[in-house]
Amino acid sequence: MASNLPKDRAKIKDVAEWEKARKITPDMVETAKIILREIQAGEDTFKTIRRYPVAKRGNISKHVLVTVYRAMVESGEIEEDEALLAKIRMKPMRTLSGVTTVTVLTRPYPCPGKCIFCPSDARMPKSYLPDEPGAARAYQNDFDPYLQVQSRINTYQAVGHPTNKIELLILGGSWTYYPEAYQKEFVQRCLDAMNGLDSSSLEEAQRINETSECRNVGLVVETRPDEINAERLLFLRKLGVTKIQLGIQSLNDEILAVNRRGHTVKQALEATALCREAGFKLVMHWMPNLLGTTAEMDKEDFARLWLESDSGLGFCPDELKIYPTQLLENSDLYQQWKNGLYHPYDTDTLISLIAGLKMTVPRYCRINRIIRDIPSHHIVAGSTRSSLRMDVQKLVKRSGGSCKCIRCREIRGQAVDQEDLTIQDTVYYPAHAKEHFLEIVTSKDKLIGYLRLSIPLQTDPGLDIDDLRDAAIIREIHIYGQSVDVGSNVEGAAQHSGFGKTLIEKAKEIAILEGKKRLSVIAAIGTRNYYLARGFSDGTYYMTLDLESDAAAETDIPC
Repeated sequence: MASNLPKDRAKIKDVAEWEKARKITPDMVETAKIILREIQAGEDTFKTIRRYPVAKRGNISKHVLVTVYRAMVESGEIEEDEALLAKIRMKPMRTLSGVTTVTVLTRPYPCPGKCIFCPSDARMPKSYLPDEPGAARAYQNDFDPYLQVQSRINTYQAVGHPTNKIELLILGGSWTYYPEAYQKEFVQRCLDAMNGLDSSSLEEAQRINETSECRNVGLVVETRPDEINAERLLFLRKLGVTKIQLGIQSLNDEILAVNRRGHTVKQALEATALCREAGFKLVMHWMPNLLGTTAEMDKEDFARLWLESDSGLGFCPDELKIYPTQLLENSDLYQQWKNGLYHPYDTDTLISLIAGLKMTVPRYCRINRIIRDIPSHHIVAGSTRSSLRMDVQKLVKRSGGSCKCIRCREIRGQAVDQEDLTIQDTVYYPAHAKEHFLEIVTSKDKLIGYLRLSIPLQTDPGLDIDDLRDAAIIREIHIYGQSVDVGSNVEGAAQHSGFGKTLIEKAKEIAILEGKKRLSVIAAIGTRNYYLARGFSDGTYYMTLDLESDAAAETDIPC
């Protein structure tokens, strides 16, 4: 895949510093061995790390500890110790959602949008800066998809995370605006990196990945609402895409226009409904503090996200990224600010606003983020607080409120008592659909897993796909807890405890009651065998289960 970057380009300073910081010296190895032995003997992990700083480098990172631990196991210096590895694992939260997310960026490409808030850097896809963490990694690898995925997998393995269940997140620009040939090659090379070998076609890479050691259990792309149509959605299914991030930004046409977003609320709603009809999971981006808004207007706008279809709306996102507008010098918004026409919220206003919004989020939605990873030195005015999520959580707790979003209720690393579990069905109505959010929860409302079941209600569907005709659609099944290797059995773990099967059986019951003849699922490449084992068959774009045949099989049991 050709790169449009100059061969003699200078390295970004932050990337060079990042590379330097990751070099492991002999002194660091010896210090790491001392730390590991003390932690293994029962000493507190963080206190021990702080007790043995390295000259000119400070405290030993967990990345170094895991690397040295693996070298010691390989050399026979110590025996494999899962308890020790768990204590030194870097950022365990990254795989507590049940999967390991690998983020890659596309190469720079023209964007159809003219948004005034987006930064522009010729070295990056539109809206990204070269020293954002994910962007720096992409730049370092010349935006090569294979190298990006390979390096990220290696990093996860080096810090003790399982990598057999990978959600691939493709960011950068508007994915559906890129040439289809580029999209195919990009996905193919990402899969090649997971598979550890080169393929001759996308289809071959997909077949290999179905049984690969690093399986793709979710494929996510981001795009604009006005770059969505039926033909593009079918192409996304050919690629293996299961989740779409849509930049909605605002539900006010006047605000969209003044910020030169380039689409209307109606277009955004139509795109949302079409994506849902096709079974895709939906992540929406929403931005407070756009040009022309106030905190009060933002509250009203946010409330419209959750209005159901009888209101004329019906967005109801599955997941949400809240991205407060950040004032950057290389954006058109900067000139508006210089002219006194734009006023960024201060930190306290922003924390108060988002804390109030979080307490209104329905239980079927997950708040993924509440701020971009833009380094603070780029922000000209307004909040530069990197700990915004923590500050918001503290204010929610201090006010006596709570957030019921998925992220705030995940079971994470806690053990599961199956006697303490119930199934809850939340029904809501986005545009042109009836949704059943089936969740397995504890008595304290901790979330074990969920299934999203969509019942299409469109009389004039925008899609005409045999796989989805007269079908209820499973848009997502997700079981939480620390990601567990395929085939392993960990006592008390949520994963691999039969919860997925339980949710599917409940979905079948509902689909039959809703009068549907089949149950279809938007399966990821690496989950196809999971559904085959549960009676589903391969269709053209989706996997399907004939409910009438399935019911007959269950009743036709010999005595």
